[in-house]
Amino acid sequence: MVTFMKIVLFISKMDIYQPAEDSYLLNKFVKKVASGKVLDMGTGSGIQALTAVNSPKVKEVLAVDINKTAITVLQKTIHEKKLKKIKVLNSDLFEKVTGQFGCIIFNPPYLPQDKNITDAALYGGKKGWEISEHFFQQVSNYLTPTGIILFLFSSLTNKSKIEQILTDHLFQFKELGKQKLAFEELYVYKITKTTLLKTLEKKGIKNIHYFAHGKRGVIYAGTKTTKQIVAIKVNRKESTAVGRITNEAKWLKLLNKRSIGPKLLFHGKDYLTYEFVQGKFLLDWLENKDKGTIKLVLISLLQQCFELDQLKINKEELHRPFKHILITKENQPVLIDFERCYKTDKPHNLTQFIEFICRIKTELEQKGFPISADKLRELAKQYKENQSKQNLNQILNLILR
Repeated sequence: MVTFMKIVLFISKMDIYQPAEDSYLLNKFVKKVASGKVLDMGTGSGIQALTAVNSPKVKEVLAVDINKTAITVLQKTIHEKKLKKIKVLNSDLFEKVTGQFGCIIFNPPYLPQDKNITDAALYGGKKGWEISEHFFQQVSNYLTPTGIILFLFSSLTNKSKIEQILTDHLFQFKELGKQKLAFEELYVYKITKTTLLKTLEKKGIKNIHYFAHGKRGVIYAGTKTTKQIVAIKVNRKESTAVGRITNEAKWLKLLNKRSIGPKLLFHGKDYLTYEFVQGKFLLDWLENKDKGTIKLVLISLLQQCFELDQLKINKEELHRPFKHILITKENQPVLIDFERCYKTDKPHNLTQFIEFICRIKTELEQKGFPISADKLRELAKQYKENQSKQNLNQILNLILR
């Protein structure tokens, strides 16, 4: 029977990553934690897969590697040892993998690219974390809701960046162990899905990842179907705002009936999900548009502001809506961010937006709109006293003549 030491000596001559301190550190936790259906991603020598297959808690193991030689050598070992619970697969990460696993093991190449490193199996990209990022962009689709990931990386990979990648994909993590070496420190993390990630995936949303953040909220994007992209909004941890998500969901339900705001899909206490609006912010959009197209968008925005006023709803932020209005490819303006929305007898959506128009007077004049800020502010004052359709039309006539 082939001993493990003989396997190590053999693979070192076959361009396969041979077990080292990182492999043995990770192996300690594979022995303790691995159970059920196991995937050993980037199996290399097969040390983790061969350890897992011997555990009575493990039902089956799939060992995956991009290196065909590694797969061939491991197949030979499996045949000689007559192991039945393990299969091997030649695949670039998850390219040919199907199904879900209760435990996924990954000891990736993690060193930053260096001219002195000739072995591509050692470095994980230009900065060391790129392969790991690619892995975490896909792994959730192959992990059961209660599954775990055993992941090893180095301080040379950039610990804060790895943790940011995990957070950006709605994973939670716990350090299981670490080992100090001469020039680096190794870490083993146990990674699981957050409650929010499990909730969203249960509702059919996949490929969830960080998209953007504002003062109070974080936006994630995901896919509902191959054609439908959705946005998921959650409160920022450091935000002191309470109840903003619930408030925004409440108003979107009402305003969607008036074709205002992004379409709300569903929501929970700490998140809301709506159709993703693909477009440009207003000032960026203005740069390459003609007067006629701009006129139609301004009419729509002024009418939406008027509708909000008529409903006695104040949106806020319309005096500086640089990041609160998106224009789609079809030139449809969409108001976003309604977390500060509230009911009032004296709404000022239209007057706020008119003030914004006065502030971008130069940009609009370059597009053929002769804006008289003084006259516009005078009409806004009249409108404030009487929020009528007649006063709205006077404003439209002045701006859009």
